[in-house]
Amino acid sequence: MNLEIIKAIKGLLDIPQKIVIIPHKNPDGDAIGSTLGLWHYLKGQGQDATIIVPNDFPKFLKWMPGSEQIVNFERDASAAKSLINNATVIFTLDFNHLGRIGQLQPLLEGSSATFVMIDHHQEPDNYSKITYSDVSMSSTCEMVFNVIEGLNDVESITPDLAISLYTGIMTDTGSFKYSSTTSRTHLVVAKLIEKGAKNTEAHNKVYDTNTPSRLHLLGCALKNMVILEEFNTAFITLSQDELDTYDYKKGDTEGFVNYGLTLEGIVFAVIFIENREEGIIKISFRSEGDFSVNEFARANFNGGGHTNAAGGRSDVSMEETINKFKALLPLYKADLNA
Repeated sequence: MNLEIIKAIKGLLDIPQKIVIIPHKNPDGDAIGSTLGLWHYLKGQGQDATIIVPNDFPKFLKWMPGSEQIVNFERDASAAKSLINNATVIFTLDFNHLGRIGQLQPLLEGSSATFVMIDHHQEPDNYSKITYSDVSMSSTCEMVFNVIEGLNDVESITPDLAISLYTGIMTDTGSFKYSSTTSRTHLVVAKLIEKGAKNTEAHNKVYDTNTPSRLHLLGCALKNMVILEEFNTAFITLSQDELDTYDYKKGDTEGFVNYGLTLEGIVFAVIFIENREEGIIKISFRSEGDFSVNEFARANFNGGGHTNAAGGRSDVSMEETINKFKALLPLYKADLNA
């Protein structure tokens, strides 16, 4: 990675700082893994560091070492505000625009702290003084490892730090099957296992802790799947009523969108999930090959992300959202059939 970035980060950490680490709203495995990994590293260097999440994260990530120390802004806004107001350095991980942090946005916009961005999504904003942005990376967790390596501190990686980064890489690469997984990714993972990451434990605790209600919800989602062979596309819908019927908990729909891509010939998979409380339809896009769901989401559904994995939203009803989506597909037919 860029030596100037390493030099700048080292300069910050050469003196005691009050550090806040923040992931995006609705944090996933990479967001939680990278923030915990960085937190373990900074604490090991004697820094005063705290993680603040904009809102809660899935139960299947709460086994990770140090997760009980994370401050949830929705539950403890007063403590979070105080920490941000007193911070001298703020690391923002796994997002590149302050619009991704919900109610924390005005607090960060008003902060005088030095900002450091570590992120692998496309089109980063310019709010940070130090920006480590690389869309070729498998995950933000791999980037945090790169920072630690650049600081010549790999030997300081503890088992707790290692399992945090391992879990984030595992989840953001689809258990190492996505095209963003490189030989370098495997070398990083090998080093993390060497440093104490128990890979089997991570897989079991993330993927093998289903509840009956989640599996029933998956059954409902698969029953709702619509296949549009003409466009090599499959999509799933889940209404708020269906979520309520199956006792939906945060994180229960994680990975559902990927089932569409397991169908032969399908290159574009989408899931539309109603969120009545926020008044939106939350959308996840996945693709195979060269079809850019990042560009599709940015152009049509107020979203973005990576070439093969992105998110978006719609402010109209489920029916209107689906009708809009179907009407767009003919415009992309050539790309979807390439």
